[in-house]
Parts: sequence; structure tokens; C-alpha cells
Amino acid sequence: MSNQPYEGYDPYQQPQPQQQPGPQQWGYDEQQYATQQWQGQTWETQTHAPVPAAAETAYMPPQSYERPYVTEQPQQPQAYAAQPAPAAAPAAASAAAPAESGQGYGPATVAGNARVTDAQRARLEGRSPIIEPGMQPALLTALLGLLLAATAPVSSYALVVPLVILQAVTAAGWFRLNGMWPARQGIALAFLGGVTADVTVLVAGREQAPAAILGPLGVWVLLTLVLQLRSHADPDTRMYGLMATVASSALAIIATGYLGADPDTVSVGAAAVAVAVLARALPLPTPASVVVALLAAAGAGIAVGGMTGVGTRGALIGAAAGVCALVGHRAASYDYPSRFVHFTAGVALPLTAAAPAIWILH
Repeated sequence: MSNQPYEGYDPYQQPQPQQQPGPQQWGYDEQQYATQQWQGQTWETQTHAPVPAAAETAYMPPQSYERPYVTEQPQQPQAYAAQPAPAAAPAAASAAAPAESGQGYGPATVAGNARVTDAQRARLEGRSPIIEPGMQPALLTALLGLLLAATAPVSSYALVVPLVILQAVTAAGWFRLNGMWPARQGIALAFLGGVTADVTVLVAGREQAPAAILGPLGVWVLLTLVLQLRSHADPDTRMYGLMATVASSALAIIATGYLGADPDTVSVGAAAVAVAVLARALPLPTPASVVVALLAAAGAGIAVGGMTGVGTRGALIGAAAGVCALVGHRAASYDYPSRFVHFTAGVALPLTAAAPAIWILH
């Protein structure tokens, strides 16, 4: 071989370094290549042994790709905190805004309970559940009480007419006061119990009144229990209906005490109830109204007792009847607001609640 240099060879020319294929020849830009290589190292350090530093300078032959390969970005846990809130949250906030602003009341019901009374609804909404019946029901109570007082000295059969009206209004008003309407079977059953007690007292006589009243009361409690056990309603509804029917029947039967008491005592007590309810309906503060009503009942007892021969004992009978009448008036006030309750329970309960006191004190 010849030792002569090649033609055009310059011994003094610096040798040019061999150009390695760069990222641009592979179809990558520099930024993407840097991202790939950093992410590749991160992936390797997480799952495999660390890659030696010499591998970064190793020659990589040119490769062809149909599209640039982009390494998946590692998911950061912080990304969940930056996600927007669900769409239901603003809707719930906007729905709660009117209730918080006090512009109106929301639905005053209890989930799953279909027997929420007006008084319970008022209590849940922060309102007073006690609305007194007012003057018009008081006038009807006074009228019915005066009818009882006027017919008692005439005869027992004359007394039965206003008494049956009282028992019917008591049965209907008690069911509506407990939020059960319509309850035709319960109202009819309670009213029938009262009528049965009336007939029993009329047949047996006033002397046998205790047995004639307590007997139908026990029978009607047992009958109500049997009827409720045969019902196909759910247990809660059956228990609720049982308690309402028993209470309504007991009130209607106890009202028969007007037939079992002495006629003069009935006149004193019924007149005292009429005056007490009228005084309670006056537009006075509640404590003052209660005191005035009791004083009026005692005064009416003295006045009517002097006319009937009961004498000064009429003050005790009138005061006792007045206390019972105020208790019944208070019970009828637990409904917000119900005109039907005020004209049934509001009219009847003061007179019905006073019947046991009149019967015991005769």
C-alpha cells in the first residue's frame, strides 16, 4: 500500500466531530424530548433500578414513529381538590336560601309520617300551637249549656235531646282534634257508645247510673280493641286509631253523667260552664282571663244554686265545673287553626269535661 496521503488531504485541518443524530431527526422537538427523557427516568426510578448516567449519552439509532409518543403524565393527588363541586350543591344551597332568609316556611311535614296535625306542624315551624276557639264557639257552648240547665229539671227525656247533640259533637271533634278526618266509623262507634249509655241509664234509672255508665264504657273499650285487631292497617296506624277511638268513646259515654246526676246539680254545673267559657273568651290576658272565668263560674253556681235549692254548695259545684271547663277549652285550643275543631271540640269539650265533676258532686 502506498503511504502517500489522499488527494486533497490537509494534515493541518482539525478533524470534525461526527454528528450524532439529534432529536429533530426523530420527529421530536427539543422540549418534548426533554419531557420524555425526564419522565422516562422518573418511571424507571419508581419501578426499576436506577439507570446509569452513561445511558444518557449512548447512541440511539434513528427510529421512525407514525405519531410522537407522549408519556402519560403522572396523576397528582392534589388534582382532586381542584375539581369543581357537584352540580347538586348549588341547587341545594339555592333551595335552602328561601328558608334561611325567613321569607316563607318550607313544607312542614315529617318524612314517613302522614298524620302530622296542624298543632305539630306549627310547633315544628316555631309557631304557637295554641289557638283559642274564640267568642263564636263560646256562644254555642253557652247556648248548649243553658239548654242542659233548663231541661234537667223538666225530665230525663227532655235532657236527652241536648245531651245527644253534645255527645255527637264530642265524638266528631275529638277525632278531628287528633288529625283523623274523615273517620266515620270511629265517630259512629263513639257516638253509639254514648247513646247506649243514655238508654241504659234511662232504663235502669238514675240510682243505677254508675253501673249503667261504667258497663257500656268497658264493653266499648273491648269492642274497639277487637275491631282494631281485625284491621289490615299497619301497626302504628292501628295503635293510633285505637287510642283515638277509645278516648272519643270514653268522652261520649262519660257525658252521660248529666243523666245520672241530680237535676238541680246539673243546672248549677251547666250554667257555671256557660258563664266560665264566655268569660274565658273575653279579650283579656290569659292569667286574668282564667281568674275571671273561675270567679264567674263560682258566682253562677251561687246564683243558680240559690234558685234551685242547692244553696251555698253551688259555689263549690260551679268552681269545680269551671275548672273542668277550662281544661276542656285548653284541650280544644291545640289546633292551628281549624274552624271545624273550634266549632266541634271547642264547643263540646268544656261541657263534656265538666260532666264527671257534676256527677261526683251531685
